[in-house]
This record gives sequence, C-alpha cells and structure tokens, in this order.
Amino acid sequence: MKHTPYDGSSKPFTIGLVQLEPERWIEPDDALDYYLQEKARLLEGQRDAVFVAGDGTEAAQAELLNSLVEYLPRCYPHIYRRDGDAMVVGKRRVPLSRDAALVTAGSLVQDDLAIMECKGGDWRLTAAYVAFPSSWSLAEKFGRAMHEIHAPVPGFEAGTRNAELIVRMFDKLPPGRLVERFNWAVNVDGALHLPKSKSEGIGAEAVTLAEDGTFIRVERQTLRKLPQTGAIVFTIRIYSDPLSALRRRPDAAALTRSFIGQLSELTLPQAAYKGLVSKREALIAALLEIAG
Repeated sequence: MKHTPYDGSSKPFTIGLVQLEPERWIEPDDALDYYLQEKARLLEGQRDAVFVAGDGTEAAQAELLNSLVEYLPRCYPHIYRRDGDAMVVGKRRVPLSRDAALVTAGSLVQDDLAIMECKGGDWRLTAAYVAFPSSWSLAEKFGRAMHEIHAPVPGFEAGTRNAELIVRMFDKLPPGRLVERFNWAVNVDGALHLPKSKSEGIGAEAVTLAEDGTFIRVERQTLRKLPQTGAIVFTIRIYSDPLSALRRRPDAAALTRSFIGQLSELTLPQAAYKGLVSKREALIAALLEIAG
C-alpha cells in the first residue's frame, strides 16, 4: 500500500495540491509489466475508448513524449534505456515513432496521461490516453472545459470557488513546478479498467461487504505545464489495494481510525458521488473490526 491519502494527509473534495519534486514525477514499480500488458490489451481491443486526440495536439503530444524519454532513463536507469529510435522498458522494446506520440508515451509508464490546453479562455481536455478510468468515460469528457468535467463533483461545479481556483492555478502554474494530489474510492472490483459509474442515489439501501472482496482504489495525479507548448499534462496512476491489506500494516489502528473519520464526515451528496451511501455503514464496521 504505497499511498494512503485517507490517513489525513489529504481531504476528500478539496483541490489538495502539494508541490512535487521533479524526480518523483513518475513512480514505476514491480507491477510495471502487468500495467503495460493491460494497456496494450485495451488499446488493441478498445482503442477508441482509451485514446483520443484532437487536431493540433501533435506538438503537445511530442513534447510530453520527449520529456518522458529524457526523464525515465535518467531517474530509473535500471528499468529504462534509450536504444536508437526506441525505448527499452524492462524486457520490452517500444518504438518511438510507430504510433501517436501520446500512445507511445502511455506505453512507457503505468500512469494514464491527459493533455489540457487553453482554448478560448477555457482549459479543455484535448488529448488523452486513459486505460484505467475511475468510473468515468473518456468520450464524455473529451473536449470539455474543466468546469464541465468537474460538474458532477460536489463543490466543483461551474461558479464555485473551487472551480475558479483550479482555472487560476492552471493559468499561473510555472513550467518548472510540479504538483500532485490524491483521490480515493472504495469498490467491490479491484480491476484497473473501471469505466462504469459508481454514483448512486442518496436513498440507496445498505449492503454488506466482504473484506477480501473490497478494494481501496487510490488515484495519484500529477500536474505539470510543458514549457514549449504551454499545455498542462495530467498523469493519473491507479493503485488498487484490498481492504484486507490494512491488517498487515503496523499502523493499521491509526490508519483505520482516520479512514473512518473521513467516511463519517462525507455529506450525503459526497457519499453518493463516491458510491458509498449504501456501503458506508458496512465499510465503517469492517474498519472498526480491523482497528480492534
């Protein structure tokens, strides 16, 4: 369990951006090959669902790919190396000019990648390679402005202070500064590719949860502005941990208490957005049992 944002280090339904050291931009780990296999499978079978790029985004795509090609061998030479017109990633060789630059970039890392560009005064999603969405559809978000993308999120609708702060931050983010933020969700499916909506009505009936069949889905996002094109790049890395893994942590009691606190503080609209209205009581009970 690499990241546990429900420990109090970040709060749900806040912008929650913190500065990130450039060396920590990408976090490859032992599951790298599995993630890349899943990406390749989804790209082959559902390309239109996981990759989309608008006209005129080629420069931003290329700048992102070039940034990764420079960064990855420098920071992780035991995993990545340049070999002519290809990158060697572990035991696989990824040609650098066979596909769209964004697809190639996404074929190097476990993270999903999204490009935002300022068009007509709005920051819009103009290109993305998202193999592992967290209960949303790329087709529904493509081309939309930030306030439209965040419209279903309580407290982030158009005209809210959070929506205005995000636009201001995007406008003023300097190219040399990286930031990160975290989200968490609770699912009964540990799969990486989860495009179906998890939202539910506020009047949903309570359900029971099996500890081994319940997963904490953590989403690590990083943002950076590309210096040449001025596009903003989102990286989105998914970690899916079984709830039972909490038992093996030495800080399980403190961590579960903090998690219970965050669950208890969710408003009904927030709990409904996270798909937790029917699960919250059972989840708290499971966490209390883990905490002893």
